[in-house]
Amino acid sequence: MSKKLILLMSLACGMAVANLYYNQPLLADMGRTFHATAHQVSNIAMFTQIGYAVGMFLFVPMGDMKERRQLIASLLIAVTISLIGIATAQNLLWINLASFAVGVTTVAPQIILPLAAQLAAPMERGKVIGTIMSGLFIGILLARTVSGLIGGILGWRTMYWIAAAMMLALAIILRTFLPKSYPESRLSYPGLYKSIGHLIATQPVLREASLIGAMLFGSFSVFWTSLSFFLEGEPYHYGSEVAGLFGLVGIVGVASAPVVGRLADRFNAKAMVGLLIGISLLSYLFFGFFETSLWALFIGVVLLDLGIQGAQVSNQTRIYSLIPEARSRLNTVYMVSYFLGGSLGSSLGGYAWNWWKWQGVCLTG
Repeated sequence: MSKKLILLMSLACGMAVANLYYNQPLLADMGRTFHATAHQVSNIAMFTQIGYAVGMFLFVPMGDMKERRQLIASLLIAVTISLIGIATAQNLLWINLASFAVGVTTVAPQIILPLAAQLAAPMERGKVIGTIMSGLFIGILLARTVSGLIGGILGWRTMYWIAAAMMLALAIILRTFLPKSYPESRLSYPGLYKSIGHLIATQPVLREASLIGAMLFGSFSVFWTSLSFFLEGEPYHYGSEVAGLFGLVGIVGVASAPVVGRLADRFNAKAMVGLLIGISLLSYLFFGFFETSLWALFIGVVLLDLGIQGAQVSNQTRIYSLIPEARSRLNTVYMVSYFLGGSLGSSLGGYAWNWWKWQGVCLTG
C-alpha cells in the first residue's frame, strides 16, 4: 500500500466516523431547543450508536461479497441525506429517528478497514491498521471539538449542514481514488449471516475481544455523553465550545495507536489489551477523585482515550489474523458488539447524571 492511499483511507475514516460524535458536546444545546431533560437528550447519542450497530450488521458483511469501493460511495450518499434529516429536525422523535439513520449509514469506515487489511502485507498489517485507526480516532476527537465550536458560534443545526456537504464531497473523492476490490467470498447474503453465527460459535478469541470492546466503549460513552452536563454546572460553567475542546486533549492518547499496532505485531496482543484496560480504569480514578481540577480532567481524558483506542487496535489486530477471507464478518461481530456497548453506556451515562451527578457517572464508567 502506498503512503498516499493509507493517508486517504485514514482521512476518510476520520471524516466519516465523526458523524457519530458531533452530537455529544451539543446535547445540552439540543436539550434547550427541544425542552428535554438530560436523559431524554442523551437518547440522541444512544440511537446514533444503536443505528451504527444495526448498519454494521446489515452492510459490513457485504464487504466480503461486494465490490467495496462502490459500496462505500453509496453509503456516503445515504449518510448525507440522513445528516440533512438531523439539521432540519423539529422535535425529539424526528431527531432520534434521523440520528438512528445517521448511525445506520455511517459504516463506511468499517468497510475501509477490512479493505486495508486485504491490501496490506501480512508483516505490516498491524502497523497499517494502527495508522488508519489513528485517523479514525482523531476524527472521533476532532468531531467533538469542531461541533462544540461551530455549535457555540453558529448553532448546532449548522454543524449538520456542514457535515452533509463534507460527506457528499468524500463520496466523490473515494469513488475516484480508491482501488477497485474483488470479493474474497462467494457466499450468498443469507449464507453470510449463517456464517457469522458459525464464527461466533467457533472463535473464542472473537467472543472475548467483542465482549472486552463492548465494555470498554460503554465506559468511554458514559464519560463523553455526560461531560457537557458536568462542565456547564458548578464549578466550571462552560458551554459546548469548551466541552468540545476536551476532544483535542485526547489526541495525545490517540497518537499512540500506530505504536500500539506495532507492539501488537511484535508482542502478545492479548497482554496489550489487559494493560490498556488498566489504563482506562485509572482514568476514572482521576475523574472521580479530582473532579474540581481541570488538570485531572485533562490527564483522565488522555488516559481514557489511550486505553480505549489502544485496546481497540490490539483487539482488531487479533481478530483480523483469525480467518483472512472472513475479515468483514469478523469485524461485523466485533464492531456490532462494540457499539451496542457504547449505546448502553450513553443511556447509562444519562441515567447516572440524572440520579447521582458526576460521582455516579464515574462509578458507572
